Amino acid sequence: MEMGILGLPQSGKSALFEIMTGVKGGQHNEPVVRGQASVPDERFDKLVEIYKPAKITPAKVPFVDVHVVGEKPWEAVRQHLSGADGILHVVDGFSLPDVSLSLDAYRKLADELILSDLIIIEKKMERTAKLPKKAVSPQEAAQNELLPRLKGCLEAGRPLRALGLTAAEEFLLRSFSFWTIKPELVVINVAEDNLSFADLFAQETKLSAPVMGICCKIEAELASLEAAERKEFLSSLGIAEPAFGRIIRASFSLLGRICFFTVGEDEVKAWVIPQGTKAPKAAGAIHNDFERGFIKAEVMHYDDFVAHGASAAQVKSAGRLHLEGKDYIVQDGDIINFRFNV
Repeated sequence: MEMGILGLPQSGKSALFEIMTGVKGGQHNEPVVRGQASVPDERFDKLVEIYKPAKITPAKVPFVDVHVVGEKPWEAVRQHLSGADGILHVVDGFSLPDVSLSLDAYRKLADELILSDLIIIEKKMERTAKLPKKAVSPQEAAQNELLPRLKGCLEAGRPLRALGLTAAEEFLLRSFSFWTIKPELVVINVAEDNLSFADLFAQETKLSAPVMGICCKIEAELASLEAAERKEFLSSLGIAEPAFGRIIRASFSLLGRICFFTVGEDEVKAWVIPQGTKAPKAAGAIHNDFERGFIKAEVMHYDDFVAHGASAAQVKSAGRLHLEGKDYIVQDGDIINFRFNV
């Protein structure tokens, strides 16, 4: 799981990366800088407050910031971000506080990504056309059936994600590392005296991708504060939480991830898994032996736990503690104890 950050020069993408991860990209000479951002979660904070564990491990989202200059920059960017599962597209909304200008900035990069994907398809189709049919593998044949449809979408100026491809079709195309097939979150970096600009941008442009706003100048100050100072500062601005926290949470959701919890005095931990994961595979996130020797999962949901006095015994007495088998699909917010034998 990884979220790649893209944006035109001076859009604030590296500033946002640093705000979310605490990693200063400017201190690195490498073209790629990686960092992880903790996912803000009131449920996790409450569990930590209840158990007061020796160790805490919140859910995290890995972010990647790429700095590439010189010839063929998009080929280099593609190489470094080929493994990214989603794109965080940062748009300048502070020096371009006009919707049409900011939209032009968004489309400039979006069109580059579309063109990059289109070139890959055209090259693939040209190579395939020169091959005898016997030399084409079944997988390539299946891919070739899809390519004209993809090509038509891109030539119409639309990203591949707009096609609504099935999971099987996306899996078939995974080796191409298409940019525009990845889910996208658009973040407008706004001026401190125009915080509502992102909402205006979203209303007027009606992009299919989710749009969020942030003022990197303010958020950089927030990120440097201690928790108590940050809360006081936010209160003075009439803001419930930092925008960077909402962006991290939105990125986590965009990547199709959820988390379940394991709790105790030794550690409270949020385990990150893909949505729709069955209990044995979720157990494997903890240890391979848990999956291999899976017997049952003792499950109570966070909401039930809190509603019954933060007591597992009361949850059990109320009939809300469940023993689940191999076909159970883990839900976001489950608190689980796995039974296994190896």
